[in-house]
Amino acid sequence: MPSHLFADRPAPQPPERDAVDALINRALLLRGDVDAVRRDTSVVDDDDPRSRWQRALCELAVHQLDDLGEHLGQLRDGIPRPTDAETAEDSYRGSTAGPLAGSLLSRVGSAEWNLLTDEVSWSDELYTIFGRDPGKGALSLDELPSVLLAEDQPLLTSMVTACLVDGRPMDGEFRILLPDGGMRTLHMMGEPVLDTDGCTASMWAVLRDVSRLRRSRHTVDRTQETLQRREQRARAEHRMAVELQEAVLPPWRGSLPISGRGAGGLDLAARYLPSGASDLIGGDWYDALPLPDGKTLLSVGDLTGHGIPATSSMAMLLGALRGMAVAGVDPGTLMGHLNQLIDCSAQPALGSAVCCRFDPVTGTLSWAQAGHPAPLLFRNGVGRPLPAPDGVLLGAASGVTYEQDQVALLPGDVLVLHTDGLTRHDDRSAGPDTLVGLAPRLAHARTAQECVRIVVEALASDERLDDACVLVARVTE
Repeated sequence: MPSHLFADRPAPQPPERDAVDALINRALLLRGDVDAVRRDTSVVDDDDPRSRWQRALCELAVHQLDDLGEHLGQLRDGIPRPTDAETAEDSYRGSTAGPLAGSLLSRVGSAEWNLLTDEVSWSDELYTIFGRDPGKGALSLDELPSVLLAEDQPLLTSMVTACLVDGRPMDGEFRILLPDGGMRTLHMMGEPVLDTDGCTASMWAVLRDVSRLRRSRHTVDRTQETLQRREQRARAEHRMAVELQEAVLPPWRGSLPISGRGAGGLDLAARYLPSGASDLIGGDWYDALPLPDGKTLLSVGDLTGHGIPATSSMAMLLGALRGMAVAGVDPGTLMGHLNQLIDCSAQPALGSAVCCRFDPVTGTLSWAQAGHPAPLLFRNGVGRPLPAPDGVLLGAASGVTYEQDQVALLPGDVLVLHTDGLTRHDDRSAGPDTLVGLAPRLAHARTAQECVRIVVEALASDERLDDACVLVARVTE
């Protein structure tokens, strides 16, 4: 029902049809693009809160664009003429508690309340929206709050009072209860109608059923809240995992000289490198520990998983490794005990590790590995991986034996221990050969810290699929 603030106001001119058609075409194109995005999000895992939130946003956007297209179509075609088949009684008999089927017109109705004659005029669509039998007549302003939810009645009363007394336009939403027990959300807009003396003679309003949009909006809000809670939990877990990792790994980050009592000592440096594909902390570790007998423990390893479970398991494993090394357990036997520890752990996992023990008196490195990349030995500008003794992944089988090997190290030798995440990149541009190819540069490095810097510069990348650790031991004179 058009607003007629004054009887002598000239009728508004309809917009140019070509301009409206252009807007309709743009809305249709945009709707198609959004629908394509919606189809893409529909194949994502339903258990992912972010995917559910994205899908809900697409659903809401599609609904709004559908309504926009129908609004523009009505603007282009003008006010429709009712047909004999579209009677209010037919609309009432077809009413349901769910969202109204059909075009936008079936979800928009108008009303006018005459304050001078107490007459009330409702459009047929408004009877359908309220699920009300036209034979019972329209609801007066006094009766209208009776069909609203109790908590929404004060809002409607405030809107109507402000419109009639202060002459302010109405714009608000409320929920109504249908005769069959269903509920709808309506958006009401209206204005006072003034007579020639400027006094309020009546009030007109347009009411739109926005139940479907509000349900979509509610879905968006609910999934967004779920996503926010998940992100907050992930940040808290990440902070706890970082704190646990920092508490367990050696406190030194630069060079750590360990003096030997014989042929030579070790200059040590290490670095932890986070993943470029995930913010989660993994179970990677590095360790260097002077032992009571003058020897030095060197170790790197990696447990499957991320977050607190991985870092807590890593802390347990590293503590056991240190304890057995201090007790003088050989690397091969030590690996067998670590495998048994993981096998009977309350949190089963798989892991790889390499454990070395350097004797500065003889210059001998004894070592064992469990499904882990072999240490790389760089000597005289040439690099090569050490021949690996047999050893399966930790936690892969019970009661297995881990072989032990040894190699003589010379002053000036550089030993590089690393986890496999160092050479696993998404672009496949980096690999073990890249690390071996650093031999000429490492030969000119004067400290272990400089060696670490060379390795990190060559292999650090945002494309790294996993976090990584690198430990460099340089044999000193």
